[in-house]
Amino acid sequence: MTRPLPMPVRQRGRLTTLGVRVLTLLAVAACSRAGGDGAVIGLVTKTETNPFFVKMKDGAQQAAVSQAVTLLVGAGRSDSDNAGQVAAIENQVAAGARVILISPSDAKAIVPTITKLRNDGILVIALDSPTDPVDATDGFFGTDNYRAGELIGAYARARLGNTPPKIVTIDLLPGHPTGAQRHNGFLTGLGLASNPRESNQNAAPSDIVCSGDSIGDQAKAQTVMENCLQSAPAVNVVYAINEPSAAGAYNALVKAGRDRDVFIVTVDGGCRGVDDVAAGHFAATAQQYPVRMAELGVTAGVEFLRSGKKPSGFTDTGVALVAGDKRDGVESLTPAEGAARCWGTK
Repeated sequence: MTRPLPMPVRQRGRLTTLGVRVLTLLAVAACSRAGGDGAVIGLVTKTETNPFFVKMKDGAQQAAVSQAVTLLVGAGRSDSDNAGQVAAIENQVAAGARVILISPSDAKAIVPTITKLRNDGILVIALDSPTDPVDATDGFFGTDNYRAGELIGAYARARLGNTPPKIVTIDLLPGHPTGAQRHNGFLTGLGLASNPRESNQNAAPSDIVCSGDSIGDQAKAQTVMENCLQSAPAVNVVYAINEPSAAGAYNALVKAGRDRDVFIVTVDGGCRGVDDVAAGHFAATAQQYPVRMAELGVTAGVEFLRSGKKPSGFTDTGVALVAGDKRDGVESLTPAEGAARCWGTK
């Protein structure tokens, strides 16, 4: 669905041995299949450790080998490390990349770098997270994050029934499109006052009793949840931006003896998260498909390198609700079905 709208791995200029090995393997594969045509694509993710981005990198590497191109990989140190992403891009361009695939950490701060790349004739595609504005890149392949939020919101509404929601939201960071779209979509699915999908600001209806930013980090999320339990003990549902954050919230609930009367909904759909749904730690998760994003990104990059054709607009890579208990009127996968489609390790 379309809408308008390894040179080695380096971290802050430091070369890793693993990066050298990846480069060697991919370069050999490219030369053996295509005679070494010099096609180079760069992938820059938010971090190297989040299972979502680990799987995205794996998918991109497989696609690069199958299409006989060299893939360079890099990442920031955290979900908010714009400077690290800029350094990774600069290293990749210096190594010959004419296509950059990026999951932006800071949707606005990265735009000047992307604008310069595009002015220099380099194709830039956003994966998973858009820039702000969205059309700062040549294309965006990712989850419909507003829809992902709507799915878990609708599930939370069905599970609460007639009980008024008392919500804790564990968000990403202020002004980030992905964080705002999931947050606002969740509220819409729950039937509460919210902002439209175009907004990059989190809506704040009175049903939200406490909020905090985790930057997608489990330890930070646990601290947010512990603080919220102190200031808003009436909470009955937790929205978490991703599964690491949901895991932090769950740890806090267990520590406080509240894990049986408060439920968590989240977004990701990794194998560990689906397992947490099956175990009852999370009530539901909206499953994303990072390999699909990577495959489409590499394919579009190859098309550009070989024909000059560019993608445009937003391409939805799909999302599905995985829930522990079926609820009337809410379509969902079982944990077993989600496990058959999941990514990462348990």
